[in-house]
Amino acid sequence: MKIKLLDRYILKQVFLTSFGCVFIFMIVWIMPEIFLKTVQRTIAGQYSVEMAASIILFELPKVLNIALPVGMLLGTILTFDKLSKDFEVTVMRGSGFPFFRIIASVIVLSIFATGLTFIVGSKFLPYSACRLKEIKGENRVSQFVFPVKSQNGAMEKILIVPNFDNNNIRDVIVLNFYDSSEKGSSLLSSILISDYIKYNNSKWTINTAKKYLISEEGVFRSIDDAKDVVILEGQSANNAYKLMKYSVNRDRELTNPQISEYIKLLKQERMDDEYRFMLNKYIQRFVHSFMCILFAILGCLLGFSKPREQKFIGMLIAVGAIFLYYITIPFFDLLAEKAILSPWITSMIAPVCATVLIFILKKIKDL
Repeated sequence: MKIKLLDRYILKQVFLTSFGCVFIFMIVWIMPEIFLKTVQRTIAGQYSVEMAASIILFELPKVLNIALPVGMLLGTILTFDKLSKDFEVTVMRGSGFPFFRIIASVIVLSIFATGLTFIVGSKFLPYSACRLKEIKGENRVSQFVFPVKSQNGAMEKILIVPNFDNNNIRDVIVLNFYDSSEKGSSLLSSILISDYIKYNNSKWTINTAKKYLISEEGVFRSIDDAKDVVILEGQSANNAYKLMKYSVNRDRELTNPQISEYIKLLKQERMDDEYRFMLNKYIQRFVHSFMCILFAILGCLLGFSKPREQKFIGMLIAVGAIFLYYITIPFFDLLAEKAILSPWITSMIAPVCATVLIFILKKIKDL
């Protein structure tokens, strides 16, 4: 009964403090970045009151996904710092409770926070991001480039769609290359330019286009009209269309099944840079959720202190850990995209560093 009472006591303290930290973090994040801008545009007549309320509502999952790990770290460090200053931790240790037994209820809470973070990031965040795009009327135009390679890796053609918006495929450019076995100063054999392209029955078809023929010396030979030209067909045509549909979405707008399919298509079509980037973002979804557990343990260690020990050092380390974690995410994304490091390495650096820091602090504090 004493053990259960202890667990309930610590769990209640950590839960209330962490909830307060999450709430304050969301308020601080929303006020300057979202709330004030939305209010200004509402006053200016760009948004209606209902539209403004919807925008703020659907912005919450993005902020909550960031706030949960932060709340676990700050909540645990503040709670255990207070317990240390009130000599309660000293009594627990004197009663024979080891460190991990004392924080057992905190670990259980962090596991629930991990599950909630994963659900928010994989379910609510993609839905809210898509709804925000609909509410704001953001039909993002994205340039799509699709290379077609032979079995030996030689470039056959490059499809460029500079103006793609939903199902409208316009201003298409197709670069056709000479066979790699042929020699010449220019690899381009012809260029097709069309105002519109049609996709159906597993085919990309250009109804009318201008065809610029190029000699091996890189000189235009002729300019002709081309009609009913099939530039892609079969599985390659289907993959290109799916990739183009995915390309207009940010990674946070895709659910886990969608981003998993996107990664498979990128690998199949050997679009290596985008494949590595999206694989890194996909792994980060799981790693980010797991950081709730590591941050909770780290916060407990930083909160363990002597009764008269100053707490600003532990808080400084906690703030530094939060800052480094979020500020280095784009840097690791770039390392993965450019193949400097494997996506499996870049996405695992943060939890590995947090784990090492936990063992170092546990050793230093002799727990």
